[in-house]
Amino acid sequence: MILLLKEELELQSEFLNRDVKVDFYLPANVHQTSDISLLLINDGQDLKKLGLEKMLEEMYNKQLISPLLCVGIHAGKARKSEYGTAKILDYKGRGDKAAAYTKFIFEELLPFIRTNYLIPEFKEKAFAGFSLGGLSAIDICWNHPEAFSKIGIFSGSFWWRTKDQNDKDYVDDLHRIMHQQIRNGNYYPWLKFFFECGAGDEEDDRNNNGIIDSIDDTLDLIKELVEIGYDEDKHIRYLQIDDGKHDVETWARAMPEFLKWGWGNGRESAVQSNEQ
Repeated sequence: MILLLKEELELQSEFLNRDVKVDFYLPANVHQTSDISLLLINDGQDLKKLGLEKMLEEMYNKQLISPLLCVGIHAGKARKSEYGTAKILDYKGRGDKAAAYTKFIFEELLPFIRTNYLIPEFKEKAFAGFSLGGLSAIDICWNHPEAFSKIGIFSGSFWWRTKDQNDKDYVDDLHRIMHQQIRNGNYYPWLKFFFECGAGDEEDDRNNNGIIDSIDDTLDLIKELVEIGYDEDKHIRYLQIDDGKHDVETWARAMPEFLKWGWGNGRESAVQSNEQ
């Protein structure tokens, strides 16, 4: 029986000029700290509703995943300022505190985690998020690839753009910010990406191709990754939930798949084989 320890703390951030609530989920009785991976999760305030604590306990006790320190970072009132893309503001000037949020992650949160949990080095580090929090996660990882190896994006806000889509000279290929960052970036072979979309994420279809924008934007981002060298089978997992929506309930259904994709130990397939 593996017990899960949960700790709720507040960190005072000089960069964000606020107290940041952070929830920590750590499996007990892990003998080697070098076996533990780190998973940062934006919008940590949603993890209770998502049921992450129970989910992790069940998966550990079924030996489906290897040890993870999951860190849920609660969003503040300035969520649309702190999340987004750190180097480029969107057309409404949102994301103006994203650079400060990145500094909070690297200069305040990560040092605290290493000191508080006596883990100088993790087996690997990953970042995940939902909606705008997913955009923030991939932006941070893409611009600091030396620090992370896996990224999880659930219903990512890849519409984030430098020009209003209603402007007559708006063009998807030119004005979607994350797509441009990847197109102009480098291939980092150790990075792996998990994308989830729900077919009911939204109803908008700006190019009238019969595919909602959130799916279009995600698939286009995957194309950009492939174009610079990423392999769809080796580096990328795309999960589309046909009855999924832009909500915590859908992301809760996708989370176990993400965890098994990132840190599964093959136990589930072995159990299924023995039962057949």
